[in-house]
Amino acid sequence: MSKRKAKEISDATAFKSRKVTSVENVPREKNHQVTSSNSFCHSTNTGDIGLIESITLKNFMCHHFLGPFHFGPNVNFIVGNNGSGKSAILTALIVGLGGKATVTNRGLSLKDFVKTNENTADITVKLRNRGPDAYKKDVYGDSISIEHRISGDGCRTCRLKNKSGQLISNKKEELTAILDHFNIQLDNPVSILSQEMSKQFLHSKNESDKYKFFMKATLLEQMKRDYIHIKHTKTVTRQQVERQEECLKDLKQEFLQKKERYENLASFSDMKAAVENLKKAMAWCLVREKEQLLQQLKEDIVNEENNCKHQDNLQLCQNKIIQVEKKLQFIRSRTDNLREEQDSMLEGNLKLREQVKVIRKAHKEQELVYFRALNKLKQSEQEQNILLEKINKSKTSESANSDGETEYTKQQKTLCDLREQLAELQDKCSQLNEEIKNKHQALFTGKEERDKLSVEERNVQALYESKLKKKNQLLASRSNKLKRFGDHVPDLLAAIGQACATGRFLKRPVGPIGACISLKDPTLAVAVECCLRGFVKAFCCDNYKDEAVLQELMSHYYPKGNRPQIIVSPFSDKLYNIHGRKAHHPEYPSVLDIITATSPVIINCLIDMRGIESILIIKEKDKARRVMQQGRPPKNCREAFTAEGDQVYPNRYYTSDFNTAVYLGGDLEAEISMLESDLENHQAQLSRFQLQVNSVTEDIVNMENNLNSTVMTLKKTLASVNQIRAAITELETAGEEQVNDIRSLEEVAQENLQKIEAERQIVQEAKTELDRQREMVEDADAKYSSIRERIDQLSEEMEPQKDEQLKLEAECAKHERNLKILENKVKVHEDNIQAMRSDLAQREEELQEYVAKATEISPERQQVSGSTKSIDSEITRLKKKIKVYESNHGEQEQVVREYAEALALYREKTNQVRDLRRFIDRLDNIMSDRQNRYKIMRRSLSVRCKLYFNNFLIKMNCCGSMIFDHNNETLSISVKPPGREEDGVSDMRSLSGGERSFSTVCFMLSLWEITESPFRCLDEFDVYMDMHNRRICLDLLLELSERQHLRQFIFITPLTTSNLPKTDLIKIHQLRDPERERGQTGDEDDPQHEGGGFFLKV
Repeated sequence: MSKRKAKEISDATAFKSRKVTSVENVPREKNHQVTSSNSFCHSTNTGDIGLIESITLKNFMCHHFLGPFHFGPNVNFIVGNNGSGKSAILTALIVGLGGKATVTNRGLSLKDFVKTNENTADITVKLRNRGPDAYKKDVYGDSISIEHRISGDGCRTCRLKNKSGQLISNKKEELTAILDHFNIQLDNPVSILSQEMSKQFLHSKNESDKYKFFMKATLLEQMKRDYIHIKHTKTVTRQQVERQEECLKDLKQEFLQKKERYENLASFSDMKAAVENLKKAMAWCLVREKEQLLQQLKEDIVNEENNCKHQDNLQLCQNKIIQVEKKLQFIRSRTDNLREEQDSMLEGNLKLREQVKVIRKAHKEQELVYFRALNKLKQSEQEQNILLEKINKSKTSESANSDGETEYTKQQKTLCDLREQLAELQDKCSQLNEEIKNKHQALFTGKEERDKLSVEERNVQALYESKLKKKNQLLASRSNKLKRFGDHVPDLLAAIGQACATGRFLKRPVGPIGACISLKDPTLAVAVECCLRGFVKAFCCDNYKDEAVLQELMSHYYPKGNRPQIIVSPFSDKLYNIHGRKAHHPEYPSVLDIITATSPVIINCLIDMRGIESILIIKEKDKARRVMQQGRPPKNCREAFTAEGDQVYPNRYYTSDFNTAVYLGGDLEAEISMLESDLENHQAQLSRFQLQVNSVTEDIVNMENNLNSTVMTLKKTLASVNQIRAAITELETAGEEQVNDIRSLEEVAQENLQKIEAERQIVQEAKTELDRQREMVEDADAKYSSIRERIDQLSEEMEPQKDEQLKLEAECAKHERNLKILENKVKVHEDNIQAMRSDLAQREEELQEYVAKATEISPERQQVSGSTKSIDSEITRLKKKIKVYESNHGEQEQVVREYAEALALYREKTNQVRDLRRFIDRLDNIMSDRQNRYKIMRRSLSVRCKLYFNNFLIKMNCCGSMIFDHNNETLSISVKPPGREEDGVSDMRSLSGGERSFSTVCFMLSLWEITESPFRCLDEFDVYMDMHNRRICLDLLLELSERQHLRQFIFITPLTTSNLPKTDLIKIHQLRDPERERGQTGDEDDPQHEGGGFFLKV
């Protein structure tokens, strides 16, 4: 309900109070019938106003057309399935009577109620306007039509028409006046209880919300607000009276001045004498003040001479500088040692890599030697076995073939052929061994090339993934630039804002620093980032308490050990004075010169932590080396950075690892385009590497297949050699058998044994050498891996050393700046003491002059109690009085007249203020009495509400209680269903859904009994009830409607109403089911659903 003017509020409050009071007049001992009769007698003259006669909807929510719905004057049931338009009617009633969209709990804006694909929605509500209390009966007639049109952009227009359809007004004030006259409160749950409001009440765990519900329903809340408004107005009035009293003091002062003029007409000579005396007192008063100033100056000089604070701070700062320089020297030496060790390790690593290649090659060759010797040993052993068999056969042979000579000749010829074949096969074995050796070398080379390509591919893949992640961050930073500094930074800043709003921070932290600065020259972004390093993502806090809160907030978004740095330093609104500490160069700016920040806190923090005022930016490398290392560096300059991010010191030079700006890049689209180009190049490189790796892998597979084929060929050839040798041996043995030369065979066997022993020795030596080569390979690999790990370890150790070195250098620079400041303070302190001594001598001379002048005016020193200001003002006042007297001498009548006028005005204003004071005091008494009456009314309403609530619960054979705590503004409702009277649990949350709904209805009926409203609406009050509770609830509602037959009731339910009694007082509106598309399911809550229903009467 909109706010009214003061008079309207008071009238409305009185009107509402009268209505509530009339209900209170019913004695609590009487039953419901007495209450009904009293209500009937009271509402005889008001029963025909404010009732809803009809409502029509067009393009509202998901319905094309609904209505017109003609409501009966007493009980109306709206029945229909979900989506048929039940709740749409109630929502349209609220909106059609001027309610806001949020009151309906069905939308956030009026445009949400316009049907999809439609431009406007129309609502027409017709209210009854009969009887002697009708609103402007001669203008509107027996009914008032309220037409609302809602446009698609959320705007609405209102038209008020009379019974004949003539437009009367289109002003919202007229609609508000009609609602006030009919006592219709759209936001009062007694008048309209929506499904959402009932659900909130059912599930509410807060007793304070229930109490607010009761206060709002009984209009006690509105009365309370009116009283608060009156108290506020009274307070404002009292303040205005106090201001008038202040003005009255000035008026009194003016009156006293004129009275004094009137009384001092005859004291002109006395005033002159007083002026002379005041002049003498003024002279010696000046002397006294000079003496006091002189004494204070002497004390100040003594205190300044005894103050050694600046000297102590200077000594402390010098000690700190010495300690930091020692640490810095240690860190530098440690870093240099690590770098030297790393360089030496890299050189040794290259040499060792070549040695590993040589050792592996020797190992492969020794493997071939070993396997050749082993194969030769096996072949000799087979020949020995064959020879032994032949000897055994020869010894057991008893006869010789008669054609032996001829057979022997054939055997000798065959033996020659086999020896030729053996020679060819041995040559082929040599060629195959050489071929296997070459293929082993080629295979080793191919695997090395594949490993090298794989390493390069992994490096390019890592670079590709890094740039892809950076590209995604830049794409995300299109909508939010803060995402450049991390994906969680926007959420962290939102959490910081909420913490600031709740007062957790004394001063809001600032950061990240990179987001708070901008560059005057965007081409220097890489240089500035390399200079600031981790400070780009750092945050600044004013104190350590804020730092702890910020650490706690960061823990929700960052893992421990990976959080942004927090710098604690008191915030200042002014920049540091760096006039004597800034690096100056005619051509090259400092970092401080090329950045701008949103707050001085950022600049001061970077001066403290990084010393940006003493760091120059020199774009070219050669010029940077010439400026910093060839000759003396510029004054106050510690280091410099090039445009590529290289760091230049007077005695060393560090190359940057970055080539683009990550956080401070200016042209976002250019960076994204550059990254996309780089990604395409990397993708092409990856594709090329993949092709090369696949090609080399295929070559390796082919080489391995060829090698295996060659090895198999060698094995087959060796097998053929062994077979031929065995055949040769067998033929030779057979020939020897022919000549029976067994002894020769035995000698050959003995020679073969010696040969086998020699070959076994060779195999053992080859195996020993092979094991030694393998151990050498393993030792070389282990040494190479340890050196590689040591190199990586040195790199990891150098990173924190560099960061620590930068931190110590910044700390040293900060202490040096503080040292200069403290030296200046000591000098200023000494100069101050000297100036104070000079001032003391000058003031002593001035004192002598003042004493001489005062002695001339008054030889005798006078004791003065007042100050020079008061004496001077008194002299000025007396001089003005004398001047006025001199100018007005001889015009005594004018002085008398002015005095009389001032006296009359002063008395008039005094009487007015006194009367206002009396009125405020009387108003206090009236408000105190009204407050007491308000408390009595509140107590009476709460008692009657409890009585009615208990009576309604009895209908269900339940027992319960309502406990009002007006001091704490809480309402506790407890209900015990039948059979559970002895249970300790009585909270409404322990009830079933139906029991809670029934309890809600009982509570609403209790409020209906003690409040006034032309119509009452309940939306789906029985959805959670079983049939028994629903029947009892309907009986209670119908019984109440019979007692209040001049009131209109609208009940919305999706359940059947077939068991209702047949009476003229009940009118049932059955809504048709919505027409839905095939396969669609939904209800009216979906604003995009094209459902509709039309009106049927039963």
